[in-house]
Amino acid sequence: MTLDRAVEPVSVAAVSARLALPLVALVGVTAIWGITFVQVKDAVAVYPLFAFLAVRFAISTAVLAPFAWRPLRGLPRSGVLAGGGVGVLLAAAYALQTAGLHRTTVSSTGFITGLYVVFAPLLALLLFKTPVPPAAWAGVALSVAGLLLLNGTPGGSLAGNALVLANAVAQSGQIAAMERFAPRYDARALTFLQMGVACAGFSVIAAALGEFSVPHGWTVWGALLVTGVFAGALGYLIATWVQSRTTAARAALVFTLEAPFAAVFGVLLADDSLGWLGWSGCAVMLAGILLAEPAAAGALRRVLVARASG
Repeated sequence: MTLDRAVEPVSVAAVSARLALPLVALVGVTAIWGITFVQVKDAVAVYPLFAFLAVRFAISTAVLAPFAWRPLRGLPRSGVLAGGGVGVLLAAAYALQTAGLHRTTVSSTGFITGLYVVFAPLLALLLFKTPVPPAAWAGVALSVAGLLLLNGTPGGSLAGNALVLANAVAQSGQIAAMERFAPRYDARALTFLQMGVACAGFSVIAAALGEFSVPHGWTVWGALLVTGVFAGALGYLIATWVQSRTTAARAALVFTLEAPFAAVFGVLLADDSLGWLGWSGCAVMLAGILLAEPAAAGALRRVLVARASG
């Protein structure tokens, strides 16, 4: 039997399907992240903010527990401290984002949240003295211009946008910290600790404010289940699985779809009215995000070249 016969032929369609499946799954996750902006805005209008966040992270923690229990038992004390510290940043980010979402539009919240891609290199410069490439500075300039345009959209507010902007800074800090600690410790254990710390913190605040009550109605429970299970625990697990099966460039490009998804769902489901000024701001901010993320920008260029040549 020759080598040619020993190797079974693999169809191009089968290979393409295996390569496409992770990206399709990641697009689904970003779509879920986008629609949760609408659900959370509706939920916190009828259920206290910190109680909502406490229950949300309690659900995520419970769902992640079976996956994180074994690596968590082997985590050293330094890893526990790292996970707890990053959990404080995660809690701050979600508190600021949800409070801002309550005061501004879904579309604005989605695009401003995406600015964590822009802030990450600036934070790395501030904390770790990492040089910032010129493209990142250009991305910052475009993002600021887009933010100014978004502030003029109907239904938005300067205070709400400012809170979401602070959330983007906190998210970039959480990402920078995870990039530093994830290679040293198990990512499942770190994520479980982050969600557990966020749950504990929000529970204390909700109890102190007297916000705790049993959630009622599908508006609240639907948002809690989608954010706690699908956007939180399972979303993270899927994202981790996808990133082990595709390139960083492709994954980074797909992650940027969260902002457009949020804008589309905001218009379709939350009656957002951006107008030409708001859509221009979204487009300028997305350009800044892509410019600040070299992997995403490089992937986008390759996609466009492939389509042009095909």
